[in-house]
Amino acid sequence: MGLNEWVVAPFVDYGFMRRALAGSFALSCGAAPLGVFLVLRRMSLMGDAMSHAILPGVAAGFLLSGLSLTAMLLGGIITGLAVALLAGVVSRLTPLREDASFAAFYLISLGLGVLLVSLRGSNMDLLHVLFGTVLGLDDAALLLVTVCASITLVALAMLYRLLVAECLDPGFLRAAGGGGSLVHMAFLMLVVFNLVSGFQVLGTLMVVGIMMLPAASARFWVRSAAGQIPLAAFLGAFASLAGLLISYHYNVPASPAIILAAGVVYLVSVAGGPQGGLLDFSRRARRGAR
Repeated sequence: MGLNEWVVAPFVDYGFMRRALAGSFALSCGAAPLGVFLVLRRMSLMGDAMSHAILPGVAAGFLLSGLSLTAMLLGGIITGLAVALLAGVVSRLTPLREDASFAAFYLISLGLGVLLVSLRGSNMDLLHVLFGTVLGLDDAALLLVTVCASITLVALAMLYRLLVAECLDPGFLRAAGGGGSLVHMAFLMLVVFNLVSGFQVLGTLMVVGIMMLPAASARFWVRSAAGQIPLAAFLGAFASLAGLLISYHYNVPASPAIILAAGVVYLVSVAGGPQGGLLDFSRRARRGAR
């Protein structure tokens, strides 16, 4: 099988493959840059917590309106933002740290969401919500992911300096009257919007993978945040392409194939990345021994 048949033909011959590729590329361009800031702020597990936090709202929308994208979208946004606000309030009014607050609320949300879907839906409905339907994207889902990615990139361009400043010193913006809390909430809103828009593509459990794995991989190749952002988006798009091709040729589920492809990219980055990868660490250790 030639390269053209293996790489190009699936997308030329089948419209559902082109839609899946377009949706995955859009999700990578919006979600992976946010993952860069989550990594820089040592909030990597917050993305996982938020992906679970949207599940009750998505499930409630499903119970009320079936597979209505609008209802599930609104439900996911409401519950995601509610969990973010509640975790922030608890961390500020009690000795509990914000990561522990998010962990508690996301576990509650996960249990509630699975229970709600199970009350009315079948096992297939539950799998649809949890793992997405990247090979079955319709026009509405594709438009939603694309619009969300566009809004995210514009917002990141506007907030870039403030977000970098908050990564370096979270107290600086508050001390300088720069609205650090507003920047933090705007950032969390972008995370929630991308997770909610992406659940149709990769599901509520998988979508965080395309947000965090490319971002963590980019850290091993480029030092600056300005360089990591486009690289993370590229690595996410590459993993999406590779995962879809593996799914097509070997008849495996597309969503986990995409995340596993991103995982392979991460492992390669950990091993060979020039910015702190294992080989780089080994070279520096040998130089130091001399």
